[in-house]
Amino acid sequence: MAVTTLSVLALIVTGFAWWGIDSLRNSLAMASGLGLGGVADGAVDILIVGTDSRTDAHGNPLSQAELDSLRAGNEVASNTDTIILIRVPVDGSSATAISIPRDSYVKVPGIGMSKINAAYGATKETERLKLVENGATLDEAEKESTKAGREALIKSVADLTGVTVDRYAEIGMLGFVLLTDAVGGVEVCLEEPVYEVLSGAHFPAGTQTLTGEDALSFVRQRHELPRGDLDRIVRQQVFMASLVGKVLSGKTLSDPRKLEGLTSAVQRSVVLDEDWDIIEFATQLKDLAGGEVRFGTIPVADLSGMTSYGESIVRVEPKEVRKYVAGLVGLEVDDSEDSTTTSAAPDIDTSTVTVDVANAGNVSGLANGVADALESTGYRRGSVGNYTGERVSTTTVFARSADSDAAKAVSSALGGLPTETDSTLPKGSVRVVLTGDYRGPSSPASIRDHSSGNQSGPESVFSAGTEPTPAPPGPPIDAGASGPRCVN
Repeated sequence: MAVTTLSVLALIVTGFAWWGIDSLRNSLAMASGLGLGGVADGAVDILIVGTDSRTDAHGNPLSQAELDSLRAGNEVASNTDTIILIRVPVDGSSATAISIPRDSYVKVPGIGMSKINAAYGATKETERLKLVENGATLDEAEKESTKAGREALIKSVADLTGVTVDRYAEIGMLGFVLLTDAVGGVEVCLEEPVYEVLSGAHFPAGTQTLTGEDALSFVRQRHELPRGDLDRIVRQQVFMASLVGKVLSGKTLSDPRKLEGLTSAVQRSVVLDEDWDIIEFATQLKDLAGGEVRFGTIPVADLSGMTSYGESIVRVEPKEVRKYVAGLVGLEVDDSEDSTTTSAAPDIDTSTVTVDVANAGNVSGLANGVADALESTGYRRGSVGNYTGERVSTTTVFARSADSDAAKAVSSALGGLPTETDSTLPKGSVRVVLTGDYRGPSSPASIRDHSSGNQSGPESVFSAGTEPTPAPPGPPIDAGASGPRCVN
């Protein structure tokens, strides 16, 4: 969870001995080659990702006792259900943490429109299968596919918010439990009593102090809350504000046992990008106080959105998100373009391009629908049917040259698909192989929506109810407040 990294920063800036910082840095898990920014806009922008991994930060499986304490089952997972962008000015005068709902429907590189919490896991699994098929060892495939997943999430967040990510931190559930126990629990307040079986949340109304697994249930619950994931985000934010305020007060760090527990939690649970100089960052934050740490959530256009293929989503409008983020962190925003839409396609004569469409998935009629969509925009219809070639793990556009204008144009028309070279294809011919991950247009109507600039993406997106349920941002939550804010 993101609270772990926030508390790492709090631990550093409240006077943790320099030798301790150096020791901590040397024992952290590191991620390399993520294509991060360079603090060019006067602030450090940190993407903090909370995963539901069943391993620690170094890839070691959790013990059965630890899995039991998480109340999360034993299944393997790579979901990033907590996504927070933290902006810290280079002078360390403040920190603003912006939450992004896990079901936000956004443009993901190589996938197209998708829930943002799938950017990491879906990209990782696709790349892992491809690497294994090409002869990579399991360890090599795991390392490289994890990097690809992180890069996809970083790019998705940057496109949505308009903020270039400079630093990356990843935290597992175990760290949350260890950290909360290390500080002696965190105070929260509920407006009503809660009993929800799936998360294990069973709490009375009012103010109370929660430790490890109970705290995890508190911040993970989303079922039976009025606004679902948005109310869960508010819970996470008030919990983080309470925890950061507690650590920044300095009392935690006067207790050697608590300090040791904090350090242990960080070492086992946090992954940082390898270029992040923690000591330099600490000097920037030395005067930070709880009142200068704020938490907010991006605006939501529709809480009850749904795609045309029946997936429930949270619909967000990228331009509104960027305006909100810019206002919150003091940036200027360029309204002239929408960076989350598909990049402009090459200007080609579509009638000169023949497109074959092959269905390698299990959606009946999908190939015909995609072929109809492309034909309606002027492409020549080639062969259409089921795919019988070598295994393809993700929807891909093949052409004689992956960099050809024809391949790029078809890729753009279908939502920004990856392109690959197939030297057996004749010039002017493109083959689209569809797999189960395809989320692009599948009819002439849906491709027209995409071509006209529909920000919701190539698939039709609508409200599951009679009217959209927007959720404008609430007032920021202040980590320096006295006492926890009562929430649903």
